[in-house]
Amino acid sequence: MFKRATKDFINIDPLQTGGKLTEEAREALLEWGDGYSVCDFCQGRLDEIKTPPIFDFVHDHLPKFLGSDVARVTNGAREGKFIVIHSLALKAKPNTYIILDGNAHYSSYVAAERANLKVVEVSKTDYPSFKIEADKYAEVIEETRKKGEIALALLTYPDGNYGNLPDAKKIAKICHEYDIPLLLNAAYAVGRMPIKMKKIGADFIVGSGHKSMAASGPIGVLGMKEEYAEFVLRKSERYKNKEIELLGCTARGATIMTLIASFPHVKERIKHWSGEVEKARWFSSKMEEMDIIQLGDKPHNHDLMFFHAESLYNMSKKTKKGRFFLYKELKARKIHGIKAGLTRYFKLSTYLIPKEDLRYVLDAFDEIIKKYSG
Repeated sequence: MFKRATKDFINIDPLQTGGKLTEEAREALLEWGDGYSVCDFCQGRLDEIKTPPIFDFVHDHLPKFLGSDVARVTNGAREGKFIVIHSLALKAKPNTYIILDGNAHYSSYVAAERANLKVVEVSKTDYPSFKIEADKYAEVIEETRKKGEIALALLTYPDGNYGNLPDAKKIAKICHEYDIPLLLNAAYAVGRMPIKMKKIGADFIVGSGHKSMAASGPIGVLGMKEEYAEFVLRKSERYKNKEIELLGCTARGATIMTLIASFPHVKERIKHWSGEVEKARWFSSKMEEMDIIQLGDKPHNHDLMFFHAESLYNMSKKTKKGRFFLYKELKARKIHGIKAGLTRYFKLSTYLIPKEDLRYVLDAFDEIIKKYSG
């Protein structure tokens, strides 16, 4: 049997810190891990299954949590984005545009391409902040309208590189002034921090269960305003109860059951978000004392952080282990999460990691720097 070598390590990987299963989810994983399992109880639509309580989760708990009118479970945040983008593209004329922020995930670009929309980018600021400035959306919208229609604007909140949180409310207001709907890619927000779609003013929101909601994946969530639901969730002419964009059903079995099992815990943990931000800022300050510089927002407002370590990069050029030396040294100390081969630039997350474990990580970096600085 193949075993995960890093199972008992301190895990600082941003892709995994918010997706660690709760004990309740682990029990659900064993109970519902056979095939699609919940399909045994389906009468034709996944979200209408009442036992287990998928119906209540999708139609009551989830929209309240997201701050949306309507919600669905998807096979991941990227699938949620494509559902929205493709739906709006169907109503658009040829050569219609979508506006993406300069920190957008590659899957946002791919979803736009797949839907045959032209992409226009809101540029980010230069090193070291890489910010998305709200007023830039207005500038890009003005310029793009001269060339054609705009179907949708998207904002990554926060982005998956720097963990920056732009002024989403202001961006939503700007988009609505031009009658353009806004989609929030909140894969690193929903389930980690307090966020409500309608409070921000967005029209759509997507989240990631396996990144940020303590669920086994792939699984995502999608919320939207009522006014868009009739078309985005339109049904098949032949299979009357099947929603076309969801291809009938999405996450079945262990994925949705672990999401539901972890949900009470997820709702509780976001109440402690301010403590997570405080801890991230503390960690960042200690890293900077070792000349490992945190890029992006300062003071930082998220657990995901991106660092520039020129000294580690210079060390990698002198050691036989080369650019893999940092990964190997951290692995020897049972620390996982920084990708193999990265020394100059890397990202990590402090989410839900006890402070004593983070002190151990900081001590590890200090030891490694001293070891190779001679």
